[in-house]
Amino acid sequence: MTRTRFWLLGTTIAVYAATVIGVLTTSWLVELDWQVMLFRPYKQWPEFHTFLDYFVVMGQRGPTAVAVAAWLGWCCHRQRTLRPLLVLGTSLLLLNATVGAVKLGFGRLGPHYATTVGSNEMWRTGDIFPSGHTANAVVTWGVLAYLATTPLARRVASLIAAGFAFGVGMTTVYLGTHWLSDVVLGWAAGVLVLLALPWLEPAMARAEVLLLTVWRRVRERRAAAPVPTGPPVAGTPLATPRAARDDELPARETVAVIRPAAAAGRGPDGRPHHPVRQHTVRSERTPVTPVGSRRPPHADRVPRTTAPFGPPAGRGRTPAGG
Repeated sequence: MTRTRFWLLGTTIAVYAATVIGVLTTSWLVELDWQVMLFRPYKQWPEFHTFLDYFVVMGQRGPTAVAVAAWLGWCCHRQRTLRPLLVLGTSLLLLNATVGAVKLGFGRLGPHYATTVGSNEMWRTGDIFPSGHTANAVVTWGVLAYLATTPLARRVASLIAAGFAFGVGMTTVYLGTHWLSDVVLGWAAGVLVLLALPWLEPAMARAEVLLLTVWRRVRERRAAAPVPTGPPVAGTPLATPRAARDDELPARETVAVIRPAAAAGRGPDGRPHHPVRQHTVRSERTPVTPVGSRRPPHADRVPRTTAPFGPPAGRGRTPAGG
């Protein structure tokens, strides 16, 4: 631990303890809370009310966590490491555990629900001490400064995180949702979470190795898994009969019905009909050539033996002058 971090940790713990003791003992800190509350800042400067209603979202856990997680997810993809997301997740878990436990333990009511003027409003089923919006702004935006890789980027991110944390805390006081002491304790709680992160780095490193190992095994199992194929088609060597189970009825095979020859020539209505004849296509028929006579042969027809234009022979006529 460096000297700067040691003094910062000691100072933050002292502020945290002094704030808790001052509220529990109803000291001047509680009187200051009531003076600010009765001053009603939201009535003194109503022109800022609309803007601050939207600005306070910068300390709301859901939207800020999603925005920062998206940025850190891109950093993880570029750097091929899970450390940025693990740091954010660890810090938010630690914040919820510590701040949530203190909120429920003290049970302080907010300014809008206060019952007695001058009272510290402790142990009355409230949940505003410390301020969750303020602590979340410190942690969520402070993680960006914690993960910065260069000194310049770390200084710039620290200034931005401090501006958001201060602005969100004072906005809750302006709106009347928190006492001033709630905001002071929220600042201290957020800084303590950031200062505790270096001690959790070994655990986060082991978690990263474990997650990467599990992811690698899952990918190997997916790559080694056989590719599913379709069901085998009947008639192929793969179509093997399946053995029937004890509680399953055997499947019946379809048997073709062979009709007798006498009934083959009758239709469904019992009337006889001719079998279907196969017709050939014109291109498949035997071509007819002009060679020879196209008349069918006849038994009493005698073939011609003379020239085409000569007298007919063999019909009882003699040549002239004979």
